[in-house]
Amino acid sequence: MPRARHHHSVYVIELHKDVLYEWRFVAANPRFDRFAPCVYVGSTGLSPQARFENHRKGLRANRFVQKYGLRLMPEVYEVFNPMPYAAALELERDLAQDLREKGWAVWQG
Repeated sequence: MPRARHHHSVYVIELHKDVLYEWRFVAANPRFDRFAPCVYVGSTGLSPQARFENHRKGLRANRFVQKYGLRLMPEVYEVFNPMPYAAALELERDLAQDLREKGWAVWQG
C-alpha cells in the first residue's frame, strides 16, 4: 500500500495595519497589542506562495488578504509544513489562537 503524501500546509500572511480600520477585524481581536503584527492564518493544499498569489488575484480570496496582504511570514509557519489535511486544519486553528494569545491581531481562514 503506497504511503499517503502529505501536501497540506499552514501559512501566515502579514497584513497592513490599515486593516485595523475594518470593524469586523478589530471586533475579532479585542485584546490585540497595537505593536504586534496583524496577520491572516490559513491552510492550503497548494504551496503557501501559490495560495498567497491566489488571494491577491481574487481567487477564493479572503478580502482582508486581498486588500491588505503584504507578505508571507515563513518564519512563523515553515517548520510545520507539509502535513496531512486534518492536521493542517487543526494547526491553523491552534496557531491562530497561539498568535492571539501573544497579542497579535489575527483573522483565521
